[in-house]
Amino acid sequence: MIILVKKAQKGDDKAFLKLFQKYEQDIYRMAYVYVKNKDDALDVVQEVAYRSFKKIDTLKKPEYFKTWLIKIAISCAVDCLRKNKKVVQLKPEYEEFISSSDVEDISLSLSLNQIVNELNEDEKSIVILKYYEGYSFKEIAELLNMPLGTSKSILYRALEKLRKQAKGAGIYE
Repeated sequence: MIILVKKAQKGDDKAFLKLFQKYEQDIYRMAYVYVKNKDDALDVVQEVAYRSFKKIDTLKKPEYFKTWLIKIAISCAVDCLRKNKKVVQLKPEYEEFISSSDVEDISLSLSLNQIVNELNEDEKSIVILKYYEGYSFKEIAELLNMPLGTSKSILYRALEKLRKQAKGAGIYE
């Protein structure tokens, strides 16, 4: 993979396309978590492709290509939300992400999604990267351009907010 990144950095369009396609689904999922609809998520993926293609030569460490793409995806998704000035609401499309057809599980998942959406951008990003995407604190700090201690503090603050909101919603005891 590092060889492909280096080829892409030297202007090999096919190498870039192969790399981007490998991570396209990850980018789409990350975008969807933010923008909450298929069309905007696809727009974000397209913008990530454009920005990453134009700036691939600025990537200093080829081994962090995926991390670099995810960072661009988060930036593009936040830009999209700001541009559209949307109030993010939960929609019935969430059902496609819920594996169980049990109504109680769906209600719980929808409530959890609503609670996560109450967090500010940094808190939401860190919770998503840590628990949905499985990134380490070190990777999260690099992705979001913040000190390691700050990312941990923000996560713990976000978890405390989530606990309080979940108690209020009757989800957590």
